[in-house]
Amino acid sequence: MTGMTTDAELRELTVGTGAGGEQLGTDMVLNIGPQHPSTHGVLRLRLVLDGERVVSAEPIVGYMHRGAEKLFEVRDYRQIIVLANRHDWLSAFANELGVVLAVERLMGMEVPERATWLRMALAELNRVLNHLMFLGSYPLEIGAITPMFYAFRERETLQAVLEEVSGGRIHYMFNRVGGLKEEVPAGWTGRARTAIGEVRRRMPDLDRLIRRNEIFLARTVGVGVLSAAQAAAFGASGPVARASGLDLDLRRDEPYLAYDQLKVPVVTRTAGDCHSRFEVLLDQVYVSLDLAEQCLDQVDRLTGPVNTRLPKVLKAPEGHTYAWTENPLGINGYYLVSRGEKTPWRLKLRTASYANVQALATLLPGCLVPDLIAILGSMFFVVGDIDK
Repeated sequence: MTGMTTDAELRELTVGTGAGGEQLGTDMVLNIGPQHPSTHGVLRLRLVLDGERVVSAEPIVGYMHRGAEKLFEVRDYRQIIVLANRHDWLSAFANELGVVLAVERLMGMEVPERATWLRMALAELNRVLNHLMFLGSYPLEIGAITPMFYAFRERETLQAVLEEVSGGRIHYMFNRVGGLKEEVPAGWTGRARTAIGEVRRRMPDLDRLIRRNEIFLARTVGVGVLSAAQAAAFGASGPVARASGLDLDLRRDEPYLAYDQLKVPVVTRTAGDCHSRFEVLLDQVYVSLDLAEQCLDQVDRLTGPVNTRLPKVLKAPEGHTYAWTENPLGINGYYLVSRGEKTPWRLKLRTASYANVQALATLLPGCLVPDLIAILGSMFFVVGDIDK
């Protein structure tokens, strides 16, 4: 008989998001995304389900690809900064910083000390802004609305400080090769300290609301366990890896800027589940607030310029270098190759989100569909950081 179907074909039914599989006893292939509200941007998950249990999961990326790395090759060293701060739009300052550190390293450039400490203060404030977004949005994804309001209250307090100093609320464009764009406004360090104090005083409101909430614990404890060995194998870093017990933080272990002059407490957990990842993020907020305040103390002790006088056409010498930074979501690497021109010959990004999201292929199989969203949100990725 022509047109006969095989047993394997009978066992598999492919459906789209929202469609139901009426045929009992079949494995359902469910596409979540690429335009689904449960994801941080445009990510697609191809799931094979047995009833409500995930049999296999394949993260499919590339739906937002903007070709940032290719665009770097046709823009000079001043212009590429505006591209760099957009791939992880929650960590814009840290993204800019990594690029300029790579260029400065290749050029053998010394940056004024005041600029170094200001960079660190702003990087830690940007880290807090990043974490607060996830601390509000992650509970929202699993049904808790209220934490979002508390998280955004604190974000607005710090956003005002960064907006005053840079003119931007998300894309700051404040780093420059050789330092910073300009000196901070008079009295800014005092206003930044006041903002940090307000956020530190009010953070327990958010903490008490969610950390030990019974419903939140039921949805996150023991769910989506990522072992330390798995985290290392996938190249995971940042809060995701530290929640699995990988005690790694470049600010302490491979210090850049002046982090070697600070004692950087590294927050870790060992359970490796969704709740551990959330707790690491929450506790890192307190650490970064303290570090930002220490950096501001150093800024107030220093005088002098915050940038270096550069030639009108900036050219990096021929060669290559690699710089990496502890971004809010993990380790970002910047491999810069120059042929002595005013544009990079190649600038390759190693982004934290790209490595972290790979672990979904291991985390999701075996879980139930309702737990899928809890696991997905706890990996703390930004899709622009994947589809750079």
